[in-house]
Amino acid sequence: MTRRLAEVAARAGVSEATVSRVLNSKPGVSEATRNTVLTALDVLGYERPTKLRGERARLVGLVLPELQNPIFPALAEVVGAQLAQNGLTPVLCTQTNDASAEADYVDMLLEQQQVAGIIFAGGRYSQTDADHQHYERLAGRKLPVVLLNAGIPALPFPRVVCDDASAAEQAVDHLRSLGHERIALVLGPRDHQPSVRKLEAARAVLAASGAPLDERLVTHGQFSLQAGQAAATTLLDRGATALICASDPLALGAIRAARRAGHRVPDDVSVVGYDDSAFMSSVEPPLTTVRQPIEAMGRAAVGALLAQIRGDELGAEELLFEPELVVRRSTRPASGPAPTARSES
Repeated sequence: MTRRLAEVAARAGVSEATVSRVLNSKPGVSEATRNTVLTALDVLGYERPTKLRGERARLVGLVLPELQNPIFPALAEVVGAQLAQNGLTPVLCTQTNDASAEADYVDMLLEQQQVAGIIFAGGRYSQTDADHQHYERLAGRKLPVVLLNAGIPALPFPRVVCDDASAAEQAVDHLRSLGHERIALVLGPRDHQPSVRKLEAARAVLAASGAPLDERLVTHGQFSLQAGQAAATTLLDRGATALICASDPLALGAIRAARRAGHRVPDDVSVVGYDDSAFMSSVEPPLTTVRQPIEAMGRAAVGALLAQIRGDELGAEELLFEPELVVRRSTRPASGPAPTARSES
C-alpha cells in the first residue's frame, strides 16, 4: 500500500497524504487535484477503491500521424502531462498508411461515453483534397476538438499553429545571407497547408531579393527519410546548392542523398530542416533547422481543449507561434569559412 501511495503521489505531483485522502473520500481536496490523483491511479494500472469505480477519468483522444518522427512523441509527452494534470486521460491513436485509419479512430472515440474531446497533431485536416467527413461528424456532435498546425479554412475548430511563413522566411534569409542562389524546397504534398504556406513565403522572399524561385527546384512528397532522399537526388541533379526541408527526417534523407552523390555537407551542399526534433544536434553534421516551440504549443492545445470543455465557444481561431532558426553545422557560405553567428553546436 505504501509503495502504491508513493507511485501515485509521484505521478500526480502531490503528497502521499493527499492521495490517501482521495482514496478514502476525505474532505480537503480540490476537485482538480482529486481528478489528477484518480487519473494517475488509472494510468499506473491500479484498481480504484470500490466506491470510486463508477466514475472513470474522462478520456481525450490524441491523434498523431506517426511516431517515427521524434517531434510527435515529444508533443505527446507534453500534451499527455498537461491532460493528466487536469484530470483527463490521453488515448494515443497513431495513424498508419491506411487512409481510413484516422476516420476509424474518430469512430472508435465517438463510441466511448467518457470521451471529452480530441487533439489532432497532424492529419487529413491539413490536406485540401482529403476526405473530411469524420471532422464534419465531430463538428455535428459538438465535441471539443483542437487542431495542431494549419488546416483547411472550412473546418470550425481552433488551431494551434507554428508560423510556417516565418519558418520559410528565416530559412531563406539564412541561406541567402550565406551567398546561396540555387535554393531548393523539399515539401509535403501539394495540398498540404503548412507546405503551401512555406512555399508561398519562400517565393515572396526570393522575389523580393531579386532572385525569383526556380520552380524546378521545388518538390512535393510524403514526410519520410526516403522521400527526402529521392527528392534531394533530383534537386542536386538540377544544380541546387542549398535545400530547405519541411521536416527533419526529410533533411536527413537529403543529407544521405548528397553523400551518395559524392557531395559534402555543408562544404558542397547546405541543408536546413524543420522541427528541431530530438537528436538533431547529435547527427553528423549537426542539423541547422527551424525549431517549433513544442512545449508552448502543446500547452496551448490543451488550454484550448479545456476552454471548450468548460463551454467556451472558440470557433476556427488560429493561435500562431513563432519558430526559431537554430544554426548548426549543416549550413555554411557558398564559399568561405563556416558560419559562427547565432550558431549552436
